[in-house]
Amino acid sequence: MKEDILYIVMPAYNEEENIETVLAQWHPIVEKLNNKSRLLIVNDGSKDATYQKMLALQSQYPLLVPIDKKNSGHGATVLFAYREAVTAGADYVFQTDSDGQTNPDEFWVFWENRKKHDLQIGDRTSREDGLSRVFVTRVLRIIVWLIFREWVQDANTPFRLMSAEKLTQVMQNIPEDFFLSNVALSVIAQKKGLGIKWYPITFKPRQAGVNSINLKRIFKIGIQAIGDFRQINKNLKK
Repeated sequence: MKEDILYIVMPAYNEEENIETVLAQWHPIVEKLNNKSRLLIVNDGSKDATYQKMLALQSQYPLLVPIDKKNSGHGATVLFAYREAVTAGADYVFQTDSDGQTNPDEFWVFWENRKKHDLQIGDRTSREDGLSRVFVTRVLRIIVWLIFREWVQDANTPFRLMSAEKLTQVMQNIPEDFFLSNVALSVIAQKKGLGIKWYPITFKPRQAGVNSINLKRIFKIGIQAIGDFRQINKNLKK
């Protein structure tokens, strides 16, 4: 029987202080599965030594695939990573971030149930990343409902496992450079009636470094996203 190939994908921007710890936490996941699964980390034009550290650690982590590209933002980089994984032959794609806020131990329930659902997403019921972030998530949930008429529990969670086949279908409806790509992915999947399962997960504070997205930038992104969401919704109705 063919073993399922998993690609864990992560965007990375200025994660020099986190990347070694994150590799130590997540590389054992793919290592435990099979020698065709990979941990793919896309360096989004970092200004620090994130990419250089990944290259230096490749001999220690043989299933690591580091990719370097020009800066394009979190959402565009996530979409880029998804496409790379699918093109490389992944059967399943799991996305998380490279800042150490998620718990690898919580991955396994997703993997065990991969055949039962098209998309599995973590619901950040236990959050330690600050009240401002919780507020942004709640506002985003309301915006999504107003535009799409879909109540999505935690649309932007960076902890999700997807069938590569279904992921490819959903991505066709998302603009290539869309910043809130995971939000769009969650909403489109739900609107299309895909099988979605939510699991409660913990969400820790950023382990080191500084978050590149502040509240002022989040507000600007939100204003832009409203117009983009409306266009996506219009396209879905065609």
